[in-house]
Amino acid sequence: MELATDRGVFSPDELDFGTRYLLAEAPRPPQHGPLLDLGCGYGPIAVALGQWAPQAPLWAIDVNPRALELCRANLDRHGRPDAAVCLPDGVPPDVRFARIYSNPPIRIGKAALHELLAQWLGRLAEEGRAYLVVNKHLGADSLARWLNRQGWPSTRLGSRRGYRILQVGAG
Repeated sequence: MELATDRGVFSPDELDFGTRYLLAEAPRPPQHGPLLDLGCGYGPIAVALGQWAPQAPLWAIDVNPRALELCRANLDRHGRPDAAVCLPDGVPPDVRFARIYSNPPIRIGKAALHELLAQWLGRLAEEGRAYLVVNKHLGADSLARWLNRQGWPSTRLGSRRGYRILQVGAG
């Protein structure tokens, strides 16, 4: 599948290994949603979610306006013009997600990452799950411990080439 990318977005030249691993190994989304691609970039996760669950409400959020433009174009091109692509503030506060998928922006720093995850994991539906891919060398294991301490049950679904897929339950 071809996706439009550009400079100024994460991994513009090719799909990074972590995202590829997440898409290959994380459980497929439910058909009812709503689904969230947290930190969507140019949209590879959102496009995959849209293909796997074509009727599910789909949200893709990022803080980078150029990434949002590219994600919107990629979702339109691949049959999901109904998906909501927006800044985080564009998601109504009452929306609860059945699934969240993310290759989170680890390099924003631990405090900012914890704040970001607390905000969005708090938006999981009662039986909701999040799937995060994180490099071991960038703190995957300490992140899993932090998630558990915060009341979001976290288990490692797999590990490959230094990347961990974490399944996180609603708190």
